[in-house]
Amino acid sequence: MRLASFAHTAACLLLVCGLNSCSGGDDEPGTVPEPPARRIPISLSCTLEGSAATRATDTSFEAGDKIGLYVVNRKPDGTAAPLLTTGNHVDNMRFTYNGSWTPDSPIYWLDDTTKADFYLYYPYASDIDNVEAYAFSVAADQSTEKGYKASDFLWGTRTGVAPTEQAVSISVGHLMSCARIRVEPGNGFTAESLAEAEVSVRLNGVKTASTLDLAQGTATATGEAGSLTPCPGDDGYRALLPPQTVDERDNLVTVTVDGRDFNLKGGLTFRSGTRHTITVTVSKTSNGINVDISPWEDDGEDYGGTAE
Repeated sequence: MRLASFAHTAACLLLVCGLNSCSGGDDEPGTVPEPPARRIPISLSCTLEGSAATRATDTSFEAGDKIGLYVVNRKPDGTAAPLLTTGNHVDNMRFTYNGSWTPDSPIYWLDDTTKADFYLYYPYASDIDNVEAYAFSVAADQSTEKGYKASDFLWGTRTGVAPTEQAVSISVGHLMSCARIRVEPGNGFTAESLAEAEVSVRLNGVKTASTLDLAQGTATATGEAGSLTPCPGDDGYRALLPPQTVDERDNLVTVTVDGRDFNLKGGLTFRSGTRHTITVTVSKTSNGINVDISPWEDDGEDYGGTAE
């Protein structure tokens, strides 16, 4: 009986303690432990910089576009840490555009004070095995819009960003160079006869392969040189290629009109993020073409010349 009474008393004490939120240590009776700090999600806002856009919409992304994002936390002293292939705060997270950018899975800032550096690229690739030497090739056949668009590569960075609930705005630019070739009628042709003719264009002596440094935003042409077929459009023929210098050659550009080749002799340095315009005036009487080349970005140089 004495044991039963003791047990009953102990149970009552435990019940009273529970109702009054008893706690051990230094906690005061009736207090509730603080919840963990709220995690701040990372969201993005991405735009194309300048007017050098080469995509179908020229100045904006399209529904279904996919980008890759790396986030590198700053060191405790605020200095930058290097971008690594793996082991960053965020490694190659895929975002898909549909009016806004949505990650495959939610990502968060480390805390509410640690700044971070952002590295973003397009198009997304799941198999990047070296962020300092990512292999990327443009299509040798860009005669279709699909082949042309697949040859575009965009990159952007923003550093020292403080944690925020607002979307992080990142402006991206083109790592490739753009060649725009315009074919115009000269002696022996009219606009109508040239429009009715079977015309094709080739850009010769150019490399289509490259390695990209996603930390620095640079592209280096690699591999053997060959020919590239541009995409026809209302504003001429367009082609994307890695930045490179093409030495003087007899056929920098070949324009074929009804089976007859007209070759432009010359060389050109194609610069990253720059569009170079080559206006080719086809002339039968000179047995060649008269060529006027002007850079998309005025660098003070004259690329004009005559092809025999």
